[in-house]
Amino acid sequence: MDCVVETRDLTRVFGNFTAVDKLNIKIKAGEIYGFLGPNGAGKSTVIRMLCGILEPSGGSATILGYDLLKETEKIKSRIGYMSQKFSLYDDLTVLENLEFYAGIYGLSRTERQGRIPEMIAMAGLTGREREPVANLSGGWKQRLALGCAIIARPALVFLDEPTSGVSPTSRRNFFNIIQELAKSGTTVMVTTHFMDEAERCQKIAFISQGKLIAVDTPDRLKRNTLQGFLVELDIPGAIGQISAFQDLPYVQDCSNHGAVLHVLLKDKKYLEDLRSFAGTEPKPIVPSLEDVFIALTKSRRAGEKSA
Repeated sequence: MDCVVETRDLTRVFGNFTAVDKLNIKIKAGEIYGFLGPNGAGKSTVIRMLCGILEPSGGSATILGYDLLKETEKIKSRIGYMSQKFSLYDDLTVLENLEFYAGIYGLSRTERQGRIPEMIAMAGLTGREREPVANLSGGWKQRLALGCAIIARPALVFLDEPTSGVSPTSRRNFFNIIQELAKSGTTVMVTTHFMDEAERCQKIAFISQGKLIAVDTPDRLKRNTLQGFLVELDIPGAIGQISAFQDLPYVQDCSNHGAVLHVLLKDKKYLEDLRSFAGTEPKPIVPSLEDVFIALTKSRRAGEKSA
């Protein structure tokens, strides 16, 4: 099976609000597919539909060869799902949580004897099996929740904002585990708004206000999205000067990134003009995924206004 997920105009409407608008994506087997966008973009709604938790308002999808609308229960038995709230029982121990999910997924006694120790080791919780989950930090809970989601060796795992609320170190460690999962053949769809995590995905889908605005590899998105020459400016009071730079005739766009500005010139030949105006040396940079997302979002809004 080449594609394990394929959607066709998948849509979800809540009253007068369209949360997901005619989504068309394809996810290949063994791929880490990043679903990127700001809070409220529709990422979680998509995941809940693909998992069979939320019924689509329109469109269709095929998951692992099964029809999303007609074979929901078959899909649920073949996938793993981890929500941003981790879905753990704080009053149960580490071992009891794993035992519970092993039962939910119908693992035999023999399968449990093999898989539960593997998940405990993967989560780094060896020796803490009898500890109540309530005592664990966010990073430990995160890895345990992943263990619960993959204990039955699902072919496809949906991770909805799995690194929200944990430390940067825990986020990096978690993505190391995800990459190992993918190497073993598991397909992973992960929603995130962290650009460093998106960099580690093989394919990224950008979503904004329920609409898909771009899909490609991280490298191709960075190479092909921005048309112009990107530089960084480190100047005092950077945020307050954005409008002044945007008004320059040779500047296509300007945005702040922390304490610095990223300025997109129409051409490299305008470097000297920018240097004179800014009173500092512009530093040529490679576009980041954040630059890409800002550019895509602004382009979409401009298109809506012109329409």
